[in-house]
Amino acid sequence: MTAPVPADLLVVGAELVATVDADRREIRGGWVAVTDGLVSAIGGPADPPPAAGRTLRADGALVTPGLVNTHHHIYQNLTRAFAPALGGTLFTWLSTLYPLWSRLDEEAVHVSAYVGLTELALGGCTTTTDHLYV
Repeated sequence: MTAPVPADLLVVGAELVATVDADRREIRGGWVAVTDGLVSAIGGPADPPPAAGRTLRADGALVTPGLVNTHHHIYQNLTRAFAPALGGTLFTWLSTLYPLWSRLDEEAVHVSAYVGLTELALGGCTTTTDHLYV
């Protein structure tokens, strides 16, 4: 009999694991094993977790599959606090910002992508699409 392959990552001690599976299981005090970038096992506090190369404590946290954002405008993080565009109507906002967006260059797009994707990841989003239409 061959020994089971250890997981690459084991997330333990979650307040709640939301499996988002067909049964919509929610496991208090659960753990999640990840192998080769995919969830390889899920268990509760009574289930023995597999060995793992790395363990991440998730005490007090909600553990879910990565969230999906299907509509985003990542580059707009560069201008979201631009004072002349704040406090008006949608048309005021658009007419104030379109000239700024039309001058975005490669560096601005790179910086906005870095900032925007980091913000999304910090919020649990692992998949998104963007609308860079200007």
